[in-house]
Amino acid sequence: MLEADFVIIGSGSAGSAMAYRLSEDGKHSVIVIEFGGSDIGPLIQMPSALSIPLNMSLYDWGFASEPEPHLGGRVLATPRGKVIGGSSSINGMVYVRGHARDFDHWAEQGAAGWGFADVLPYFKRMEDSNGGENSWRGHGGPLTVQRGSRTNPLYGAFVEAGRQAGFELTDDYNGAKQEGFGPMEQTIRGGRRWSAASAYLRPALRRKNVSLVKGFARRVIIENQRATGVEIEARKRIQVVKARREVIIAASSINSPKILMLSGIGPAEHLREYGIPIVADRPGVGRNLQDHLELYIQQESTLPITLNSVLNPFSKAMIGAQWLFFKSGLGATNHFEAAAFVRSRAGVDYPDIQYHFIPAAVRYDGKAAAKAHGFQAHVGPMRSKSRGSVTLRSPDPKSKPVIRFNYMSHPDDWTEFRHCIRLTREIFGQSAFDPYRGREISPGSHVQSDDDLDAFIRDHAESAYHPCGTCKMGRTDDPMSVVDPECRVIGVEGLRVADSSIFPRVTNGNLNAPSIMTGEKAADHILGRTPLAPSNQEPWINPRWQVSDR
Repeated sequence: MLEADFVIIGSGSAGSAMAYRLSEDGKHSVIVIEFGGSDIGPLIQMPSALSIPLNMSLYDWGFASEPEPHLGGRVLATPRGKVIGGSSSINGMVYVRGHARDFDHWAEQGAAGWGFADVLPYFKRMEDSNGGENSWRGHGGPLTVQRGSRTNPLYGAFVEAGRQAGFELTDDYNGAKQEGFGPMEQTIRGGRRWSAASAYLRPALRRKNVSLVKGFARRVIIENQRATGVEIEARKRIQVVKARREVIIAASSINSPKILMLSGIGPAEHLREYGIPIVADRPGVGRNLQDHLELYIQQESTLPITLNSVLNPFSKAMIGAQWLFFKSGLGATNHFEAAAFVRSRAGVDYPDIQYHFIPAAVRYDGKAAAKAHGFQAHVGPMRSKSRGSVTLRSPDPKSKPVIRFNYMSHPDDWTEFRHCIRLTREIFGQSAFDPYRGREISPGSHVQSDDDLDAFIRDHAESAYHPCGTCKMGRTDDPMSVVDPECRVIGVEGLRVADSSIFPRVTNGNLNAPSIMTGEKAADHILGRTPLAPSNQEPWINPRWQVSDR
């Protein structure tokens, strides 16, 4: 009999963290349902191979957007992890908590108890930080966070160029001061990817009270407005995993709303369309979809010091061998080792632009964009006003949902992106880059007018793979809320959602850290524990924010 106190759908960032915390005291049994297979093997474990699993049907659900009307009808890939560890096993391993004001905004929007003071203790509890700002960071937690070695001189040039352009420096953007240029943090430990599976799920599975069930979650079974289990397909037959206490959906911002709708929870009209009996009319299910878009601004390097020299088969084999035997060298990093968070203009009180910098001119799929040596900054606005949706394509659980991001549907998106391109050119134009700077590869120095920049954005903007928001957390009297501030699905007993889908608004930066934090905090709510005591630490806000962008 497949039965446990708690049944978690999804072994990703939040699901793994909950499996670990819910089983910690030994009093409760936990079953984690995961459709994907093992994360063992160099393609996932070797940090520099990050672009490979992202494009493999073995590890990725293979979702894609509908043709995006404001991006010339392009269809954008929407990878989500279909593997132990979920998207934390196929992501770029970049660690960003998000800005303090992001979480304060959540609380203002109705997610009471999720302000920065409330979530900071959970970030500390989950971390084992190496090199971060002491009183702001956690030590001894499951999740190892480190900095890259930054041996390539281009990392230092990027940070120095930011300083020369008049921006702040920060030694720890996950500490008191996010704003500025500085080192980027990675979820890598001992030269290997340190996913939620490594940090949380494997240690949890060593306990007698936790088990992993391989199966495809079709829907939540609800009797008399109470979730009692999960219907799964495993080994070609339909089975039920029973939950004595609660079912928790942690299946991603794409799959979580899909599972809710297939279970009868969602916009009533949409469910009727597919003949799904309505359990709870929640119009917010699948709405409020958000993401970060980014561009690659690429510059040729006059010196042969970039990663472009090691993109040949022989060098790759040598790097692979060094990593395989010693877990060191260029294979042991994601190459995102310098970063920046800046404000786009005066009057913006905290950063709304993010930079990832790498000493290579290469696409996310690992293909070289240029014959020459080069370096690039990934840049994009953090708080787009565009919103999209996830809806059902059919009542068949096997069919992929309809994903509409509506990227660039708000006019401000265009203004913000143009600024990002011009700002990056200004940074690459500083004297710190004089020894290295060749011609501009992308967009190319001929692309100058607003119209030309807009055409470049339309053709080249890419998802940063940070989808969230489709099961919004908020007040129970807000019709667009899907879960309350304790992650309980409104209108159904014994059912929660806890993953990036509950974010009221996308946070600054990459989403793995806030997703794990969500799992950590949700576990305390599920167990009925008093949340960790709020922090009284005050984050740094630029005293010049009203008068200048720097």
